[in-house]
Amino acid sequence: MNGKVFLVGAGPGDPGLLTVKAARLLATAEVVVLDALVSPEIVHQIPSGCRIIDAGKRAGKHTLSQDEINQVLVDEARAGLRVVRLKGGDPFVFGRGGEEAEALQKAGIFFEVVPGVSSAMAGPAYAGIPVTHRTLAASVTLITGHESDESTGINWDALAKLDGTIVFLMGLARLSSIASKLIEHGRRPETPVAVISQATTMSQRTVSGTLSSIVEVVAKAVLPAPALVVVGEVVGMRDRIGWFESKPLFGRRIVVTRAREQSSDLKAALEEAGADVIQFPTIEIVPPSSFTSLDRVIEETGLYQWLIFTSQNGVRSFFDRLKEKRRDSRTLSEAQIAVVGDSTAAELEKHGISADLIPDKFQSDALLPLLPRDMRGVRVALIRAESGRDTLIEGIESRGGSVDLAVAYRSVPRYDFAEELRELIREKLIDVVTFTSSSTVENFFSALSAAERTALLSRATIASIGPVTSRTLRDLGVEVGVEARSASVSALSDAILESLSTPGIGV
Repeated sequence: MNGKVFLVGAGPGDPGLLTVKAARLLATAEVVVLDALVSPEIVHQIPSGCRIIDAGKRAGKHTLSQDEINQVLVDEARAGLRVVRLKGGDPFVFGRGGEEAEALQKAGIFFEVVPGVSSAMAGPAYAGIPVTHRTLAASVTLITGHESDESTGINWDALAKLDGTIVFLMGLARLSSIASKLIEHGRRPETPVAVISQATTMSQRTVSGTLSSIVEVVAKAVLPAPALVVVGEVVGMRDRIGWFESKPLFGRRIVVTRAREQSSDLKAALEEAGADVIQFPTIEIVPPSSFTSLDRVIEETGLYQWLIFTSQNGVRSFFDRLKEKRRDSRTLSEAQIAVVGDSTAAELEKHGISADLIPDKFQSDALLPLLPRDMRGVRVALIRAESGRDTLIEGIESRGGSVDLAVAYRSVPRYDFAEELRELIREKLIDVVTFTSSSTVENFFSALSAAERTALLSRATIASIGPVTSRTLRDLGVEVGVEARSASVSALSDAILESLSTPGIGV
């Protein structure tokens, strides 16, 4: 029995523009036939057990010919597999998706087309250029910048006479010819033109000029491909409504070292401010070596006067285990609950529970002054990682209380990021490195040589979530450039924004 093929548009570059349906199909794919221009973040969403076939095409370099790609799709489907043909932009907008659909139909293979956001629309929008406007452009025409031998050709005479907007996709290499032909066939030399390189990504760059000047402007700017060429009066609106390249952190490349399962909020906040966020998780959160201590606390929850959570991971792991034990948050009703940090408190609130005690500082030691001076007869459960400081335990016990340590998770080091990180350091492409715990600091710098560390610190700003993490950095001789006012990822992103924002860049 034949499988199925889905011709899926991955969008123009910003992974956030991937459609919900495309993401769902990607999660269930057995084979992905991949284009070169698909965002790496979208590629990371491909399931680990899925086979990836590289069908990338760039100017002058094709991994597979179009006929070979068509045959791959047919062969994989005939093997009974669920195939996603993942294409940049929209598969039916200069993506040769029509040819692939024809080949599948001829072979009797079930296929479905999943449109994507085309760079022809998204690129100008991200550059602050509406392709249509009530008073400036009543139409938009899409033209390929690469004409094949089989192309029907461009009617330059008719094109030059259009009053609306013209968008050339993949037009950078032929910019001089495009400009001269439009002028030759009657378009005014003063017609505004914009060239948008690497549209909708954090590397987007836009320059503008006129048909008579744009070639010289682009030559001076040294714009990389792929690029769009937009011709028309709407280009002039960029000066007023350009928004993407004017974000406060646009152009800044920021490394997040937090565990991937923890980093989403920090990543989202920095990306919203325009940063190019690169995830290099230096730690991984895994289950404890044994659940014995955590299970004992869960079984005896009603006997504790205090439950203390020192991290978001502790909260997540506790409630995951609670669910496995077929219990819920009602078992915590008799105890008072203390947490370390606003983020930990926010994680607790996801389970409908408000913390009774939150210290101002993101330190477990800061809890002790807030607890009763006399704790004789008080039972406390401390839910934390397998390794951690024992100062809080000792302090409670010195007041007469008893503490049961519940090991909820372990943090183990990861070094699979190192080679890619070294490449970015060599290319001087890192502006900020963020650290949210002492373990991220230790694991990150242990992966670098002395020379690599020196090269990184000569350029990058080091951002810390709080005093404990900052102390670990300084103990290693690392200068802290940014420190959050409170120990939360929102405070850390705010501090980075305040320190490094560059209003108006790119406009």
